[in-house]
Amino acid sequence: MSNVTKEAALEYHRDPRPGKIETVPTKPYSTQHDLALAYSPGVAYPCQEIEKHPEDVYEYTNKGNLVAVISNGTAVLGLGNIGPLAGKPVMEGKALLFKIFAGLDCFDIEVKEDDPQKFVDIVKAIAPTFGGINLEDIKAPQCFEIERKLKAELDIPVMHDDQHGTAIISAAGLLNALEIQDKKIDEVKLVVNGAGAAAVSCTKLYMALGVKKENIVMCDSHGVISASRTDLNEQKREFITTRPITTLAEAMVGADVFLGLSVKDVVTVEMVQSMAPKPIVFALANPDPEIAYDAAMSSRPDLIFATGRSDYPNQINNVLGFPYIFRGALDCGASAINEDMKLAAVHAIADLAKQPVPPVVNAAYDMTDIHFGRDYILPKPLDPRLLTTVSPAVARGAMESGVARRPITDWEAYDERLRKLLGYDNKFMRRIFDQAKKQKKRVVFSEANTDKMLKTAVIASKEGLLEPVLLGNEEMIAKRAERLGLDISGLEIVNLRHDREADRRQRYAEKLAKKRQREGLTLPEALEKMYDRNYFGMMMVETGDADAFLGGTYSASNTVGDIAVEVVGIRPSFNHFAALHIVTTKQGIYYLADTHVNKVMDTDTLFDIARLTRNSVEYFAEKPVMAMLSYSSFGSSKEPECQQAHEVVEMMQERYPELLIDGEMTVRYAINNELRDRTFPFNKLVGEKVNTLVFPNLSSASSAYRMLLEFGVGDTVGPIQMGLNKAIHYISVDAPVRSILNLAAIAALDAQVAASGNITPDK
Repeated sequence: MSNVTKEAALEYHRDPRPGKIETVPTKPYSTQHDLALAYSPGVAYPCQEIEKHPEDVYEYTNKGNLVAVISNGTAVLGLGNIGPLAGKPVMEGKALLFKIFAGLDCFDIEVKEDDPQKFVDIVKAIAPTFGGINLEDIKAPQCFEIERKLKAELDIPVMHDDQHGTAIISAAGLLNALEIQDKKIDEVKLVVNGAGAAAVSCTKLYMALGVKKENIVMCDSHGVISASRTDLNEQKREFITTRPITTLAEAMVGADVFLGLSVKDVVTVEMVQSMAPKPIVFALANPDPEIAYDAAMSSRPDLIFATGRSDYPNQINNVLGFPYIFRGALDCGASAINEDMKLAAVHAIADLAKQPVPPVVNAAYDMTDIHFGRDYILPKPLDPRLLTTVSPAVARGAMESGVARRPITDWEAYDERLRKLLGYDNKFMRRIFDQAKKQKKRVVFSEANTDKMLKTAVIASKEGLLEPVLLGNEEMIAKRAERLGLDISGLEIVNLRHDREADRRQRYAEKLAKKRQREGLTLPEALEKMYDRNYFGMMMVETGDADAFLGGTYSASNTVGDIAVEVVGIRPSFNHFAALHIVTTKQGIYYLADTHVNKVMDTDTLFDIARLTRNSVEYFAEKPVMAMLSYSSFGSSKEPECQQAHEVVEMMQERYPELLIDGEMTVRYAINNELRDRTFPFNKLVGEKVNTLVFPNLSSASSAYRMLLEFGVGDTVGPIQMGLNKAIHYISVDAPVRSILNLAAIAALDAQVAASGNITPDK
């Protein structure tokens, strides 16, 4: 689990602007004509069309892509009844998930009303705004009444995710677990601990899949729900058992399946051992399950175990469902989310787990052979196929059950549209962070005396990304940390002017002098360089005292890049190193090079940049589709810069015949593959979407990524150094903390690769 601190969470929600979501215009608005179309007088025309034909609202407004997350804050996560205002960050978070996983726009709406009927009236009154309504964090039993009335009285999809999300995902897991354990659903004995909204919904859905009611025992905090109890509400009375038992321990004896939606540590090892052969235990209390993972797995070898946590196998995670369910429902104009649609989602999710896992998913979780079995009964949350699998299944379910008002007819076009949505989520950095945590590396922060670098080091340490080594004066760093409210206890600080290791400066200087002796570097000069934080920090990496280096862009006397070449050197078979920026956009991920290093460009330099970029893109689990950029296309200009790019394409094609690369070409033809293929049908990238852009010079590359960043078109990661012998990276100390943190994670991962010896060799 991520080591989230209060300070980091508050800063995340506060900076660079408060909150987690915003609205962005989707139409031009720069001219008076644009504004006249957007508002008065032009807006009157769609209003009149909608008045005559209400269904046209989906053609002229965002209603068909807009979901409301609505709550009164009476049952927020594990926080309880904290009210609508305090619950707003959670609802914003849910809105964020809708956007990044399914491309759905979402407004969070917090309603200060506990009376169920009044709450229903409020939601009904604002429902015309939305294409669907996701009810969230409403306490039981009121949530049952609220959802039932809204579903009956509204003609748009309504779903209380706390009930049905968990039910759908756990049901998919149950089907697969039963298959692995070779059990029939209509024969299994089920024990449910917890009788709230999620537990009731899960149990009903399991019954719809075939679990027999007489084989179910449900427990609440007072024990088994039985006929002898007089304290049962309407929802609980539906699950009364006639068995002569009163405790959870008694219910567990001989049970095939346990579903926990209660509190931690209520299930013991002895209870699990008392279950039937090949049992299934879904312990979904969060953050701590009903029985600890280690205790459960050690209790018996034939167990399939699932929790709600991401750090254990078989996570029951609602994000596998709700974004894609609403996506499919809205895309076909469904008037409701009914049982057929929920069952369609269950089977789609379950079936996806049985399919071969693509390399991108293995890479996202730093694994090599994810496959259907005891530890993989559900797809991983970062599996991009969820969108293109679950949403169409839900839409088909809506159509087959008769609630789809705009049935989908061209499924191939629909699948293509869904694939284009996959660019919304920055899964890339999540994968990098997860992998960095698996083997923490010592990363030197040479500019620990600056606010943002120090903040980054503390966050990276708290997150478990790496072990920071701070270069600087202990007293000054401590004062800075106190001013910033940072806890630096336990962090290593190295004062290179008063190093506790008396011989380290001498040792570093001798090694550097020996390495550069044929370049005129003397030992006294090397000793003097060891007072420079960049030389000293990089020598820590060069000698193995640290694993990676993260510095500022410039030292007092030279660029950090020049120092890196002097200290660690450039990889064999290359004459240059370069920098890569990764830009995540709605259209996907793009790799841009060289954005930071080479000021003078010739054919040899550009060839090295192209080779290094190819290696890097392949390392990041992508198949490079490369365009060599210029202001001309395919020989239309004979100017030296254009010819240079053209020559490099030929050199790359000769050395890497399997590589998809072509050019030179303008950015327009690189990005617009349909236009490129129509205009230049002979190009070698026909039908392919370019993801890698190699620029003809530093000015164009640097301007491109900075312009994208300033315009807010995408999120950028970099500069990522390519071609140095060790993990040396540097960035402006004025960069946002998140950008520095991203690069720190890259540096840690770079060090992991270097230590493993798995650096991609150049062919």
